[in-house]
Amino acid sequence: MRILFAGSPAIAVPALKALADLSAENFVLAGLLTNPDSPRGRSGKPEPTECAAIEGLASQCVILKPEKLDSVARVLVAELKPDILVSFAYGKIFGPKFLGLFPMGGINIHPSLLPKYRGPTPIPSAIINRDTETGITIQKLAEEMDSGDILIQEKMPLNGRETTASLSEIMARKAAELLPVALKGIADGTLRARAQDHNKATYCSLIEKEDGRINWSLSVLEIDAGIRAYNPWPLSWTMHGELRLFILEAGPFTMEDTDNDSEKETGKVLGKDKDKGILIQTGRGILAVSQLQYQGKKAMDWKAFLNGARNFIGTKMS
Repeated sequence: MRILFAGSPAIAVPALKALADLSAENFVLAGLLTNPDSPRGRSGKPEPTECAAIEGLASQCVILKPEKLDSVARVLVAELKPDILVSFAYGKIFGPKFLGLFPMGGINIHPSLLPKYRGPTPIPSAIINRDTETGITIQKLAEEMDSGDILIQEKMPLNGRETTASLSEIMARKAAELLPVALKGIADGTLRARAQDHNKATYCSLIEKEDGRINWSLSVLEIDAGIRAYNPWPLSWTMHGELRLFILEAGPFTMEDTDNDSEKETGKVLGKDKDKGILIQTGRGILAVSQLQYQGKKAMDWKAFLNGARNFIGTKMS
């Protein structure tokens, strides 16, 4: 079975490496389809995607980086004579002409319990909605996004302290475990697909930088979920005077308020707790901040931050 893998970010790297390791079992990684090199860091120097940057990969397979999946890209893919397409976080839509290049069709890895959270941001969506469980799905590729029949699906509990960064690492490892199982099941004809219940489908959308701005009138649980969901990008932030302040790590200190609601100043820095950190009033409950960072400055734990911002307590976030 000749496989074309389509993926770009770090979450797809373990699955791609797992495919490369299958070469001794009659599975051939014919090529990688990934996004073009893009500027990164302060230098702005174009760098390859995390998938394309895997050491030694270029000597093992062809790496394709088309801007568009047009007729030129289709010719390049056809030359590889792939049997099946495997996609994980590639970021582009596969049209019918492109999918027609694969005699065995295509499969997609999606880090949610489909049909829940179809779309590009299922991991932060599960966190920000404070779900108690999530999972990973391997499905058949279909023309409508994330609507294909389910081949493998595995649930996993959430403890309420995951960040998008930490949960992405878990999903990446799980994908690497399940993908070889799926491909072997497809190859020997033992894997059976089941249709999704389209009436239960929910959707998630792209995240923008502005989504990270903290609304202090929300409850402490909602703000805490946002801080975790937007880590590592775009990060949760607030304005402290004219300075943008990123809240990197925090957690609920109290869920309820004892003060009269009419006297509550949301966003006010109330004080500090020797174990939990800086205490900030929310619309319901108090947030304890343990790590924070002014834009353009280095990240600090709360004690070091207060040493450099001695008048911080008593001020108000906007």
